[in-house]
Amino acid sequence: MNAEQLRLDVIRPVLKDARMWSPAAENLVLGTAAHESHCGQYVRQMGDGPARGIFQMEPDTLADIYGNYLDYRADLRGAVDAYLIPAFDRADNLVFNLAYAVLMCRVHYYRRPEPLPAATDIRALGVYWKQFYNTALGKGTVQQFVDDYERFVGGA
Repeated sequence: MNAEQLRLDVIRPVLKDARMWSPAAENLVLGTAAHESHCGQYVRQMGDGPARGIFQMEPDTLADIYGNYLDYRADLRGAVDAYLIPAFDRADNLVFNLAYAVLMCRVHYYRRPEPLPAATDIRALGVYWKQFYNTALGKGTVQQFVDDYERFVGGA
């Protein structure tokens, strides 16, 4: 998927509509897609793993976001759920509903109290991704995030 089209035609308008946009949030979400799925090359985790969509979110993470965050924030949950395609479950929406997947990726970061790094500091965005999205136990590295951002997105 073309990163600039993903940025301009999906990520930015969806995050602005949900009042969750900033330049840093946009770059972090785009960088997450660049690293997790090579900007949309994969919509299911390789090796039959559970992760789904261009952000490779696991259904357990999705359930945790609802059960421990969105269920206590009715306005935000309403904004997120407005993007759901109701004929399909939430995990399936992560695969083929780009707007919903973008929001769930952003909410995953949004629930963290730590401020986002500067929008142009891709290494710092990678550190943030590693700490709060991939986690210390995840296989990804900050350098892989940076390399994939540069490969699929270009400079900040």
